Amino acid sequence: MDVEKLIKMANQIGDFFEANPDEEEAKREIASHLKKFWNSVMLQSLNAHVQTQQGQGLHPKVLAAIQQHLLA
Repeated sequence: MDVEKLIKMANQIGDFFEANPDEEEAKREIASHLKKFWNSVMLQSLNAHVQTQQGQGLHPKVLAAIQQHLLA
């Protein structure tokens, strides 16, 4: 799976939830959206990118959402 495309898509999801003033809730919503609408190959590719490349290119809130709610 093209990780650059996944990063772009994940960041777009993060942009949508950026309007939420509660940062912790926004991170939970980002993670929930990814779990609901992304298939396992997409999630595994994104998780591998976070683990091997420290999530380079991901918005900080998206990276935090993945680290706190998808890798935990």
